[in-house]
Amino acid sequence: MIKKILVSQPKPASEKSPYYEIASKYGVEIVFRPFIKVESLSSKEFRQQKISILDHTAVVFTSRHAIDHFFQLCKEMRVTIPEDMKYFCITETVALYIQKYVQYRKRKVFFGSTGKINDLIPTMVKHKTEKYFVPLSDVHNDEIKDLLDAKKLQHTEGVMYRTVSNDFAPDEPFDYDMLIFFSPSGIQSLLKNFPNFVQGDIAIGSFGPTTAKAVRDAGLRLDLEAPSPEFPSITAALEDYVKKHAK
Repeated sequence: MIKKILVSQPKPASEKSPYYEIASKYGVEIVFRPFIKVESLSSKEFRQQKISILDHTAVVFTSRHAIDHFFQLCKEMRVTIPEDMKYFCITETVALYIQKYVQYRKRKVFFGSTGKINDLIPTMVKHKTEKYFVPLSDVHNDEIKDLLDAKKLQHTEGVMYRTVSNDFAPDEPFDYDMLIFFSPSGIQSLLKNFPNFVQGDIAIGSFGPTTAKAVRDAGLRLDLEAPSPEFPSITAALEDYVKKHAK
């Protein structure tokens, strides 16, 4: 019987989230509690990479996290970003988020249309004299570096933020009938927080093939997997599961 579900993501911004509909329709409690969080490197850690941000004339942003941590670290290091710095963003949504920190001017903000870095490259090539800085997470591959090298663009990558386990407090209840995961690092965090975790009757759901693999690799039983031909979204899959297993 499913009564209380942990969704390992931040609480949805919109009251119209399908999660709330599932909760009220089937009388289940849904708790939003990320197992992982993203934090900035300290200015000392960043300085060890020997990167001078002001040597660059453009910044490449692949996510909103990258924007937050870039401006946060610049502020900590008292680096004043020049007015004419250009920003190249993976999507328009990411580009608009820059307004949180700087005045948005179309002549200095560029974005791709599909959310893939490959679609941003032609725009960057048009500005081949720029010196690009790419803020990254501690976990990243060399895809961007290789693409920029191939086009002979001047660029530097720097780690500015990392993903860490969002640990449970000793007195924090862990009385869930179901856990939903969205990344392999969520599974790692579960096992770090609860090294003697016994699944028993607790149902586990996952979104995305790498997360599903991480659940199985950890020797856990996967009860719900999305996306699937039948259920393209995690909420559609969850609703079907809850319908069958709610009280």
